[in-house]
Amino acid sequence: MNRFKDKVAIVSGAASGMGEMEARLIAAEGGRVVLTDVNEAGEAIARDIGDAAVFMKHDVSDEAGWTRVVDLARERFGPPTVLINNGGVGAYGGIHEIETDYMREIMEINFMGSFFGIRAVLPSMREKGGGAIVNISSGLATTSLAGYFPVGASKWAVRGMTRLAAKDLAGFNVRVNTVFPGAIDTPSLVQSVRDNAATMMPMGRVGSSEECARVVVFLCSDEASYMSGAEVMVDGALLC
Repeated sequence: MNRFKDKVAIVSGAASGMGEMEARLIAAEGGRVVLTDVNEAGEAIARDIGDAAVFMKHDVSDEAGWTRVVDLARERFGPPTVLINNGGVGAYGGIHEIETDYMREIMEINFMGSFFGIRAVLPSMREKGGGAIVNISSGLATTSLAGYFPVGASKWAVRGMTRLAAKDLAGFNVRVNTVFPGAIDTPSLVQSVRDNAATMMPMGRVGSSEECARVVVFLCSDEASYMSGAEVMVDGALLC
């Protein structure tokens, strides 16, 4: 397949896990990719992908940095028309336990980071006549679990932003969808979940980064051309 021929993508959180797999899959299908992450391991991944990829160290909560990411994409490959907002952090504690500054930090990364990314790529997408954005939320944005307030609230906010953005941007032919990963085998997965997957998970195992990334990449492709505002669970029936 060659679904991303002549397309330029930006993938945040691309130094490992789902972000890395998304970047590799897009490049393998003819796309060109800017990988970003605070982890400089993304540099080696971009080198391994080859001429179709470049890495920039970037904290998604840095709004000015997003301008530099888009500028790099344009200079190296052309105007980006695909954005995958993976960048985020896990954060735990009840509302009665967390400090205000901590909550602000989590919202800046998990929510504002995606907001900044969308705003930064829109001029390029409008210039090219459309685009596709996928925001990575969380299964925690489909339910409520005690002790997960910071990450849950921030990912619920991402869920709402996606649906509102899908309405606002439909007239520009810019599609915005959400993926809700469940227990996916990434570096951030809690070890106890990995250890007890056989009994905790309906399918008896955690999901792989590639299994989730393939869903994300589909939503970014023209095969999903009439999907916008969609909410897709990738959790092996855990929260359905």
